Amino acid sequence: MAKLKTSAMALAIAVAFTGCAMLEPRLPAAQADIPVSWPLPEAGSAPVADAPSVADIGWRDFFVDERLEQVIAQALENNRDLRVAVLNVERAQAQYRIARADRVPALGVTGQMERVGGDVPTTEQYSVTLGVSAFELDLFGRVRNLSHAALQRYLSTEQSQRSAQLALVAQVAGSWLSLGADEQALSIARDTLTSYEESLGLAEKMFEFGATSALQLNQTRTLVESARADVARYTGQVAQGRNALNLLVGQPVDASLLPTELDLASSGIDALPAGVPSDVLLRRPDVMAAEYQLRSANANIGAARAAFFPSIRLTGGVGSASGELSGLFESGTKIWSFTPQISLPIFQGGALRANLGMANADRDIALAQYEKAIQSGFAEVADGLALSQTLAQQRTAMEALLAAAQQAHDLSQARYDAGMDSFLVLLDARRNLYSARQGLVAVQLAEQANRIGLYKALGGGWVETAGTTP
Repeated sequence: MAKLKTSAMALAIAVAFTGCAMLEPRLPAAQADIPVSWPLPEAGSAPVADAPSVADIGWRDFFVDERLEQVIAQALENNRDLRVAVLNVERAQAQYRIARADRVPALGVTGQMERVGGDVPTTEQYSVTLGVSAFELDLFGRVRNLSHAALQRYLSTEQSQRSAQLALVAQVAGSWLSLGADEQALSIARDTLTSYEESLGLAEKMFEFGATSALQLNQTRTLVESARADVARYTGQVAQGRNALNLLVGQPVDASLLPTELDLASSGIDALPAGVPSDVLLRRPDVMAAEYQLRSANANIGAARAAFFPSIRLTGGVGSASGELSGLFESGTKIWSFTPQISLPIFQGGALRANLGMANADRDIALAQYEKAIQSGFAEVADGLALSQTLAQQRTAMEALLAAAQQAHDLSQARYDAGMDSFLVLLDARRNLYSARQGLVAVQLAEQANRIGLYKALGGGWVETAGTTP
């Protein structure tokens, strides 16, 4: 009995004696070589908004249109690509739990019946044993490094899911605004077509009475057919836009939630700040995912290094054995076993060294990908900030152009009605007005899309949510 207690105590002490060394190297520092601030197109330009006041903008605060908020919420609930991303997180979480389970001994019960016969009388032996099987003492951190690598992969997958969610929010908002712009462009084209058709009817009557030439008549027809083609083109774009939005949302979107024109207030605020430091990129979900992948690859190097050292596995247990099944648990049938096993690699044909070399290469690849993610993020934000100023200037110019075109059209109409200008002058004024109206819609859409892109490039609210340990 004393020997049984001593052996059980030795087994417990040996099992607890694990994780005494970690061979994972120091994580290399990224050399992304990006400036500490954004390159602004105009030197000395001030931030376009107060950075602290928008540092925690969530998508529900950024997009203030209630219809758009409902569409985005439906997409986050039903989009199939996002659902796959969420399931990938759950899968990575399960993989980490499997790897973590290897760090503790697994208890199991084994029942066995053995019958031996032949030239000697047949004998039977029954046994039941509770114990551990082939538990590895993690003296050099191999199992712990593998568990750490699995945890980092899980955290990377979690950030990838956040990145997919942010991308979906931006895609839905962009598609919703594009649909509104197409609806507005279609409305302008229809109004213009109606006006041109009225002018064509007047031109045809004047031609019948010889009051106008065939040139003026056909020029009017040209404008009519051009507007008719635009109506058909924008009608197709509206139908395609609705289909694209339905696909992103994962279900048909109710007509009451669809825009009928481009709403300039849909993005919530005028612009995002240009005065934030460039290290805000480190909180982008895709950059954080790349960082966790780097940490995972670095941990795998520790596991590869540990493979060069001896490994110790323990198998042991306590139980009962008897020659008869009915006496299996009677007094005097207790048994115990303790089987330590040590394995020392001597010659592996270069496999261990090659595996370490591959782990080092994987870490260097992950480092380069991490640096590329930072550089790509910086370029996206820099582009967005540059366009935010130039697009604002374009919008201001297009608004002035539209005002001038509208005034020119009104004056031309008045002069034509008074017999002071020809019909061709009026048609030219109408063509310029139509072009200016459509041009303003296009610039307004580009400005709104750039704001959404900048919001996404900066991490969609810049709120760093710590990964939940599974």
